[in-house]
Amino acid sequence: MRVCTVPRVRKPSCWRSTAEGNVPDAAWDRLAAADAIIFGAPTYMGSVSWQFKKFADTSSKPWFSQLWKDKLAAGFTNSASMNGDKLSTLHDLFTLAMQHSMIWAGIGMLPSNAKAAQRNDINYLGSFAGLMAQSPSDSTPDEGPLPGDLETAKAFGQRIAQAARRWKAGAG
Repeated sequence: MRVCTVPRVRKPSCWRSTAEGNVPDAAWDRLAAADAIIFGAPTYMGSVSWQFKKFADTSSKPWFSQLWKDKLAAGFTNSASMNGDKLSTLHDLFTLAMQHSMIWAGIGMLPSNAKAAQRNDINYLGSFAGLMAQSPSDSTPDEGPLPGDLETAKAFGQRIAQAARRWKAGAG
């Protein structure tokens, strides 16, 4: 699992969890200071991975103090199947954000759903709630997610960064 924050000026900061699913102490401080948090987890068996679930459970400490209240939140997921119950995973991420009193931002892109659409078009998977990506089960990290999903992810990240700047500036 990776934990990333969107700071005011610099590029996003990311940390990897340990093999036991623990997040470094410094990451919690950065999450508290961030203007936005983009939650991400692979979809396993129709839900978030156990590492993300452990992170979510551990986030009860900032929840008690409402440290993430009114921060912008968004989410993404990836699985081997085109559907793979990704929306269920996004709902898990959304629910965590709502429990923390955060403000959720969706993907903000129309789906590629015309007859001429091709697999590598932007938002081919047609998500609105958050970013969905697909990687073939036998692909290496260099082979998946597919180029269209990666371009969708870049546009999604830019959208959230811009929204965070507007939200912080008071223009909501």
